Amino acid sequence: MIKQHRKPTREPTIALINIVFLMLVFFMVAGTLSQPLNKDLKLAQTDELDGRAPPDTLVVHSDGRMMYRGKVVENAAAFLALKDIEGNEERPTVRIVPDRELNSHVLLTLAKDLRQAGAQRIVLVTERGLQ
Repeated sequence: MIKQHRKPTREPTIALINIVFLMLVFFMVAGTLSQPLNKDLKLAQTDELDGRAPPDTLVVHSDGRMMYRGKVVENAAAFLALKDIEGNEERPTVRIVPDRELNSHVLLTLAKDLRQAGAQRIVLVTERGLQ
């Protein structure tokens, strides 16, 4: 009798590649590359807007206190001076992350002060609603 040599059956690797790819996409979407915001900050809600991670933002709390990268900022001119010290030459655009409870008068006054200090464009970062 002649012994027949059976080739070992190979495991399909396509399924494994698909799972790894799906995990990669999940972690790319779920992960964040920007600095986390303060935990006591509640963002204002908006719907149907394109979202982006806030890169260098001025965080304004409900009591009017302003922070930039964890440091307290006294006023708009001090904020723009901090951005200049760090080597950011893109002064025209300023991103503000206001607290939901912040008085609108305070926010408008801050926007006016930023314009007078040299900002050309002011962007408000808000939370997208899930309705």
